[in-house]
Amino acid sequence: MKPATAAKKLGVYLEATPAEFQEGVVSRDELNTLQTDPPEWLRALRRNGPHPRSVIAAKLGISISGLARGGITDALTTEQIDEVKTADPDWLQRERATQADVRKEEARLKEARTEAS
Repeated sequence: MKPATAAKKLGVYLEATPAEFQEGVVSRDELNTLQTDPPEWLRALRRNGPHPRSVIAAKLGISISGLARGGITDALTTEQIDEVKTADPDWLQRERATQADVRKEEARLKEARTEAS
């Protein structure tokens, strides 16, 4: 598979991976090995970043769209994510509230479908 696909499956920011990873092709077996026994560079990336938007959004408890509305379009390190959490800006509070509403509505719909069955 392409390195971008493998990076997405591994939850890492492609541009932060080693050159040999970015320039190569990753087989299913290699991907499985990276997932089950990650090398130090992969563990460090997962721990410190920079992280892709999907990981940033999950760590902040908001959607990827919420990140964009908040003005975050680039990869962030774990330290930068922690700084955003600590600052707790208004946009982050709004996006978390929106995400909570979305989850409540999804749960309500799931329950309604279950009762209808």
